[in-house]
Amino acid sequence: MGKNSLNSHAAGSAFDGDAILKKTRWRNLLAFWILGLCNNYGYVVMLSAAHDILRDKFNQEDITSSTNVTNSTDGRTCNTVSTGAILLADILPALAIKMTAPFLPFLVHARLATCVLFSAAGFLMVSLSTVQWLAIMGVVITSLSSGLGEVTLLSYSNQFSKQVISTWSSGTGGAGVIGAVSYAVLKEVLTIEHTLLVMLVVPFLQAITFWCILKHPAHTKIPITKNGIDSQEQIIKIPKKSFKDKLKLVPGLLKYMIPLGLVYLFEYFINQGLYELIEFKGIWLTHDDQYRWLQVDYQIGVFISRSSVNLVTINKIWIMTVLQFVNVIILLFEAIYYYIPNIWIVFALVLWEGLLGGGAYVNTFYRMSTEIPRADRESSIGIATMADSIGIALAGWLSMPVHNAICQLPQPKRLGS
Repeated sequence: MGKNSLNSHAAGSAFDGDAILKKTRWRNLLAFWILGLCNNYGYVVMLSAAHDILRDKFNQEDITSSTNVTNSTDGRTCNTVSTGAILLADILPALAIKMTAPFLPFLVHARLATCVLFSAAGFLMVSLSTVQWLAIMGVVITSLSSGLGEVTLLSYSNQFSKQVISTWSSGTGGAGVIGAVSYAVLKEVLTIEHTLLVMLVVPFLQAITFWCILKHPAHTKIPITKNGIDSQEQIIKIPKKSFKDKLKLVPGLLKYMIPLGLVYLFEYFINQGLYELIEFKGIWLTHDDQYRWLQVDYQIGVFISRSSVNLVTINKIWIMTVLQFVNVIILLFEAIYYYIPNIWIVFALVLWEGLLGGGAYVNTFYRMSTEIPRADRESSIGIATMADSIGIALAGWLSMPVHNAICQLPQPKRLGS
């Protein structure tokens, strides 16, 4: 009787332990989704908000253009400066922090506190700004928060189930859609300043998620293998890597970083250099509406693909690089010659572009979480986060001269119009 009682107690304890582990796993998956959303939300919203603040409060032209707009005699209308200029202002702070943070001490709680404070400061600075430079500084501060959050949380994901990479990526994809829609809806009923003050709930949610929802590991575990057979996991402290040790990891990471960086180079060259040059006249959307809906279409594609890694895993990222380059060629010739007869074809291509970009991002970091040795994974993922930002920065530089060159060309007559 006593033996049966002990067995029942042991079985009950095992069941309770499994239930606790399952609950913890789902809490962590949810936490990383929310953290991905919060991390990129301000980055998505702030740029549009800063444009509106500068125009409405300081009577400035939209900061994606200079005070003059070039209108050719042949009907092609262009901003004198492409949106690539603002892309650079928005991405360079994030790139700077991604290039330095992986080589600094990994104080995860201090880093996340900095992210939360910077995010809140960005919303406050743009909303309450009384001088132009303060509004622009708000965009920079938000970019720093986003960059530090990405490099920190992707590195920290090393201490959790590899599935958190998928939920993090899905959350960052969702930020594009949710950020754009929530800003547009709130701006309909509130002033721009009040809209941004309401959005202070996002850094607050980020803090609640990280310190209350996420179950932080008490220690780091790595599996011990004996005679080719995995034994019980033992608690072993992974030694801290020096700056020199981290630099030695870079050559081995290029196989992940180069394809990802090229996908983002091609992707943002399309987004910031070509979208605004594609116009279908005489349809139900104005030129400005077409640009905005192309951006929404792109964000939907990113969200879908960043949420897909548990269903579809792609190891050969270079395939997506080649396909994204094909998109560049197709849409570059469309911007020059207007040969695509229907805007729905462009919407389909842009959705495909977003699917490729989001797919390259999530599959790159998912591969790293499974292929890189546990002792190197935290530093390696942190270093690799700079790849997409380098690609985006290069796209900003490249898109400006290409944009200006196309603007000098006569506007062609579209087939069927």
